[in-house]
Amino acid sequence: MSTASPARATRQVADLPCPRGLPVIGNLLQLAPPRLHQILEQWAAELGTPYRFQIGNIPITIWTDTELIQQIMRERPHRYRRYQPVEAVFDEMGFNGLFSAEGAAWEPQRKLVMQALSIPNIKAFYPTLAEITQRLHARWLRAAQRGEIVEMTEDLKRFTVDVTSALAFGEDPRTLERDHGVIQEHLERILPGVMGRINALFPYWRYVKLPRDRALDRSLEEVHRYVRAMLERARERLRDDPPETPPDAPAMPRNLLEAMLMQQAAGAPVTDAQICANALTLLLAGEDTTADSIAWTLPYLAADAGLQRHLGEQAQRVLGAATVCPDYATLKDLDMFEAICIEATRLRPVASVHSFEPLEDVVLDGVALPKGTRMFFVARPAMLDAKHFADPLRYDPWRWMKREAGTGAEEKAHDVRAYLQFGAGARVCPGRHLATVEMRLALSMLMKSFSVELAIDEAQIREVQAFTMVPERMPVRLRLRDNTPAAPL
Repeated sequence: MSTASPARATRQVADLPCPRGLPVIGNLLQLAPPRLHQILEQWAAELGTPYRFQIGNIPITIWTDTELIQQIMRERPHRYRRYQPVEAVFDEMGFNGLFSAEGAAWEPQRKLVMQALSIPNIKAFYPTLAEITQRLHARWLRAAQRGEIVEMTEDLKRFTVDVTSALAFGEDPRTLERDHGVIQEHLERILPGVMGRINALFPYWRYVKLPRDRALDRSLEEVHRYVRAMLERARERLRDDPPETPPDAPAMPRNLLEAMLMQQAAGAPVTDAQICANALTLLLAGEDTTADSIAWTLPYLAADAGLQRHLGEQAQRVLGAATVCPDYATLKDLDMFEAICIEATRLRPVASVHSFEPLEDVVLDGVALPKGTRMFFVARPAMLDAKHFADPLRYDPWRWMKREAGTGAEEKAHDVRAYLQFGAGARVCPGRHLATVEMRLALSMLMKSFSVELAIDEAQIREVQAFTMVPERMPVRLRLRDNTPAAPL
């Protein structure tokens, strides 16, 4: 366990096992960034945890114990912070917002974002959410009728960008209705660029620009231009069409962008740069993590025709004549559509590596960790451990459904604390509720109208570490179900 006293340590970082590397550079050449999570998992299986690897003379410690990561997440931000290079790279790229901010800069941003993503706000936003999901349905319906192969990760990212923009910024870019020239094309370059720069031994891009750096710079410039224009339009709306002011109460902002601008106008120390940073952070988080979580569900659905039939029948029963869940209240009857996604990300964790460092000298599991020691928690081993989940290698979404007393299911291992895709503690993901609503909406709509088959062998879908763990591709053929009405081509 963690303590501020190093006297209780039984080991130093140098005592931890380490994969064999090379003089001077250590294990640097063994770390292929796209496969980082798999390499760390393999070393954990070979060496046990905790272990360390070396980048030059810098040790990085690797952990997999659920209780320890839960403790560290609870002790943020006062005893631990995110791995320092994360904040440095985000700041250099101009979007050091809620995700990467540390210390005093974090809490006021957290309050604003939590308010924007609160359950009452999402409930009020639901008609727009359903409308965007209907546009996704129309896009997939056209593809199914034409017999086209759909690259699902791209379509799902368009869906989540439209949702995030409409909810947080009051603007719907309608990327689902366009094939090219959309902001998502630039957003998708950013997190892989972050991944590369965080893990670079030396910030070469400040001196020499490779083609990938120039492409990243162009995308960053375009995204910042997009966000600044959105900010100015929000200012104009506040000036020309201010939100209603209830009796004896301050005016209520209509979205996150307005909330930040109204705080700025009231004298709060909120700069335009901070507002833009949080807008971009939300765009990136909304575009990437939820879309990839839904995408990872598809191989498991494609491999199980019986599960698809069951889900189609359930969606038909809940949605009736509607193609999309008709109202917020009905979402409660779609638990299974969240469960299939949660179970997929237990096996294919989008947040596959969590990074931290202590803000003071601590002892963790008997290991003395000086202030600033770099720590990676690898998520999947705990989620594939039989002591946490029964039959852990089996895709079984029913394990996440409410278990009835007397069935014997309650005796099987099911430790939800080992599932850390949304984090824990004070910095748990503020978008968790929105993400689960999007899962229920998109997947129930998909199973109501379509059956799914992969257009390539599942073994060809590689896991790629691009800050989050994403499928390299997810090409799918959609087949219309008998109950799906045709639409004009």
